[in-house]
This record gives sequence, structure tokens and C-alpha cells, in this order.
Amino acid sequence: IMKKEKLYIEFENLADKLGLRIIKGKGDFQGGPCIIKDEKVIVVNKIKPIEQKLKILASCFSEIDLNGVYIVPALRAYIEESNELDL
Repeated sequence: IMKKEKLYIEFENLADKLGLRIIKGKGDFQGGPCIIKDEKVIVVNKIKPIEQKLKILASCFSEIDLNGVYIVPALRAYIEESNELDL
């Protein structure tokens, strides 16, 4: 199983590949996908635990069609698993 920090880095790499920006902020919010000036971004709360950041990222990426995109297998598995937990 991939370490959480490594998964987080893989999410950042995936965002780069897809041209998505991950914005890290602090405050009283959960985080998630949003659109700023017609640009799709993912907002992550810096002060939340890494598990929660990963969950936010997984749910954002689960809404994107990733079929033609190479994703590290551990990351793809993580995204799929966290989807199943939400059902």
C-alpha cells in the first residue's frame, strides 16, 4: 500500500497532467472542486488531516473521465475504493 504522502504527490502529478490546479488554503471549509474565472480548480484545506485531503481529491478525480490517462495503479485503486465507500 502506498503511503498517504506519496498518494498526495501522485494526485498533484495527476492534476498537472490534466491541467488542473490544486489550490491549498486554510480556513473553515472542507474543500472540493470549484471553478474560478472559468478555470476548474480543486481546493484543499491545508489544516485538515491528510486522510481528508486525499478523500477530497479522490472524490474530485472520480468525477473526471480518467480512461485515457495513465495513473499509478495504487492511485487508481485508491480513487476507486474511496468511491465505493461513498455509496
